[in-house]
Amino acid sequence: MTAMRHVEADLNKFRARVFVLMGLMLACFTLLAVRLVYLQVVRHDDLLAQAESNRTAIVPVVPNRGLILDRNGIVLATNYSAYTLEITPAKLSGSLEDTLEALSQVVDISARDKRRFKKLREESKSLQSIPIRTRLSDAEVARFAAQRFRFPGVDIKARLFRQYPWGELASHVVGYIGRINQTEKNAIEEWDDDDQANYRGTEYIGKLGVEQSFEKQLHGITGVEEVETSAGGRAVRKLDSQPSTPGNTVVLTLDIKLQHLVETLFGDRRGALVALDPKTGQVLAFVSKPTFDPNLFVEGIDSENWQLLNESIDKPLLNRALRGTYPPGSTYKPFMALAALQSGKRSASAVINDAGSWTFGGHTFRSHGDTGLGAVDMYRSIVVSSNVYYYSLANEMGVDLIHDYMKPLGFGQITGIDIQGEVRGVLPSTEWKRKAYKKPEQRKWYAGETISLGIGQGYNTFTMLQLAHATATLANNGIKHKPQLVMATQDAMSRERTLLPNAPPQDLGYAKEHVEVVRKALVGVTVQGTSARVFAGAPYVSAGKTGTAQAVTIGQKDKYDARKMEEHQRDHALYMAFAPAENPQIAVAVVVENAGFGAEHAAPIARRVFDYWVSGLYPSEEDLAAARVGRAGAPMGKQRPAAEVAWPPAKP
Repeated sequence: MTAMRHVEADLNKFRARVFVLMGLMLACFTLLAVRLVYLQVVRHDDLLAQAESNRTAIVPVVPNRGLILDRNGIVLATNYSAYTLEITPAKLSGSLEDTLEALSQVVDISARDKRRFKKLREESKSLQSIPIRTRLSDAEVARFAAQRFRFPGVDIKARLFRQYPWGELASHVVGYIGRINQTEKNAIEEWDDDDQANYRGTEYIGKLGVEQSFEKQLHGITGVEEVETSAGGRAVRKLDSQPSTPGNTVVLTLDIKLQHLVETLFGDRRGALVALDPKTGQVLAFVSKPTFDPNLFVEGIDSENWQLLNESIDKPLLNRALRGTYPPGSTYKPFMALAALQSGKRSASAVINDAGSWTFGGHTFRSHGDTGLGAVDMYRSIVVSSNVYYYSLANEMGVDLIHDYMKPLGFGQITGIDIQGEVRGVLPSTEWKRKAYKKPEQRKWYAGETISLGIGQGYNTFTMLQLAHATATLANNGIKHKPQLVMATQDAMSRERTLLPNAPPQDLGYAKEHVEVVRKALVGVTVQGTSARVFAGAPYVSAGKTGTAQAVTIGQKDKYDARKMEEHQRDHALYMAFAPAENPQIAVAVVVENAGFGAEHAAPIARRVFDYWVSGLYPSEEDLAAARVGRAGAPMGKQRPAAEVAWPPAKP
């Protein structure tokens, strides 16, 4: 009996355990069923989308960047395709150093490549692929493809690269592209959703010149591809695609042959030249010297080249035509004469005795090495460039009246040209000085400060763009056009051109007889005045004015002697002019830094510009060779028809 009871108790315990186990199993299956229903029914759509995304990937398709052409269709910026070797640091199986060491045995990787990679890695996210080598040869591509299995996280990609076929030519105008930095990324995040989406997958953006100012037209519209991916994330096949739309071609008003001529004439000297069409405002040449090679920036400039450009005393990255400011010197006198006539402060026939110097408040203002010019009226004051005439005129007008008559001409104002970065310069007034200085004694305008303004010195500092703009307005009888650098855009697909409208011209309301007085005197400068020797024998009549502007202030008792001064302290040479005088087709302003007299170094450049534009003539090789070594003031050599000059230009 006792044994039977023990057996019964054991069976009861066993049955209880079985029931508990069955309950647990039932509960588990119930939970599984509930979870299955939740996943298969409640979250079906969401999980299906996730599964699809694990199988597929959306890849942005970066558009081809638009071309940049000059007014005659010569390509200034284009694209080419090349293979790049790229590393995604987050996908590497080993250390970056070991990977680079192993890669160096397959593909040539220089120390410069490694430095550029390090810089780009600091600016990029870990999930981004970063190029370690660009422009791989076919042999290098084949070698790496055969050993790709050894390098997870390393791949070869076909990319489009920007190319500037003429190198340094017109680099400040064309600009360059570079990798998007953090500041630019932050700016893009402030754009609307469509514009942000258009830059997904884009690593480059315009940094300067037309590349920057017309970025949206050049960039194009980003496309997308839906691709099926393997478990390892490699694309297997394309499922769907929306092609990208190439960027528009941008057509400049610039004549690149004229641009090349001027840059050659400058040689190794520093300076700027702006040439405008007075009747339209179109920019025909926009020169800043020295220049730089924009191709250096496309793949990320290395530290050595950046140091050379950034620390050079010649400042090759400075766009002198747009951002360099200079005292205009005597090129300011024709505009002062026009202001005197318009304001009624002085008539054209009024005569001033030029004794070689002018004294005001105990200070003697010198003129032409203390050599007097005698009796001078307005015509002669411009032709022989009398300082005394304009010292006295500035004193009669006063700083604020000068300001009010120079402002409409664009001096000290933003012209509105269609590239970014323009500076205002300084057109002084009593109000300007109150705002520019903090100390009470500095904020007061003293009458003696007005005197030097009359000859384009003192606080006056303007850009060559402003001086060319004012010259073009004078050449166009007081009708002012906004400078325009981009003529049209061309659709990459339809090839249809769209002309870009310029702002309506503004009539400054000058009396015709007043303009004629000044223009006649400017013709006198080229016929019998300070630039007569330069324009002797020209097949046209031009109008112009030489100028020499101080780079540093000379003491009252000191005399200027270039031989005793450092090169960068010597006077600047300037010239403003237009041609032909009776029906102007081109207006020019040029400065050659620290070169001395305008008639010797600036006017000869203008002469060759006019010969090309008005007469279709081009300097001989001997003439160009003389210019390259700084002798642009040498007598004119034999010229040749511009149409016969070969393009592309030969390297000097």
